[in-house]
Amino acid sequence: MATKIQSDAASALAGLLFDGMTVMAGGFGLCGIPENLILAIRESGVKDLTVVSNNCGVDGFGLGLLLENGQIRKMISSYVG
Repeated sequence: MATKIQSDAASALAGLLFDGMTVMAGGFGLCGIPENLILAIRESGVKDLTVVSNNCGVDGFGLGLLLENGQIRKMISSYVG
């Protein structure tokens, strides 16, 4: 039986990311967000993302990192602060 446990977020996302994809990110505000996955997405360089989440983080943290890096094309959220 193959293990589904990965050593890090980049390994977990290997082969799944592509330009123009839609990403749904959990959490509320900055609580419970997938920090390591967001960092791995940033490092991958994937672009033109549509992101669905409660909000878009803040400068320098959370989904704000992807926004600052120009990787988000469209943001769908219920709270824009």
